[in-house]
Amino acid sequence: MHTIPRITVEVPVLSIGSGPSDYEGLGSYVRALRRPRGLHMTLLHLGVLDDFSHDVSEWTKGITSADAAVHSTLTWLDGLPVLEGFAGSAERLVPLGGGNVTGLEVDVPEHVRKYQVFLVQALHELLDGLLVDNVDDFILSSRALGFRSPHWLPHVAVGSPRTRNAGTREIQPLTIEFGESRIRNRQMLPGAGQ
Repeated sequence: MHTIPRITVEVPVLSIGSGPSDYEGLGSYVRALRRPRGLHMTLLHLGVLDDFSHDVSEWTKGITSADAAVHSTLTWLDGLPVLEGFAGSAERLVPLGGGNVTGLEVDVPEHVRKYQVFLVQALHELLDGLLVDNVDDFILSSRALGFRSPHWLPHVAVGSPRTRNAGTREIQPLTIEFGESRIRNRQMLPGAGQ
């Protein structure tokens, strides 16, 4: 079965702690620890591009077509500035996604929080340009965006909890190095590489 890629603005994890054993040590708290290579922190989730564009078209009652929404969104994604790499730290594991996922709660520098706020403001501007009214309502109700909370919790999902209702766990502090921001699955979008 072919899965349709989700689009996010994210930063890749380059390293956790002082070596592989620091990350592997989280296995005592987490079942099915994710491979370090694919770890990332999401800054903004857009969802599946076709779903997002159809949400816009439905919301505007066809005033903005799905095709127009796709084109504008691709242009918008290409125009986003890149956030340079940075270091964060984690001192606890937190439940995510209703408790089905465990993540490292990450303390990030202030400029990273400001960049994430900028992304949300930029999303508002994109939606305004697409003639979406009541933008906040759209963001919270769009199936594609999937926003469940107005607050951003910087985190790196690392696996599943060993026990149900595991809650928050304090851990030894870990330094996390992140690379520069990127558009996840950009190469799979229309017009990529042109």
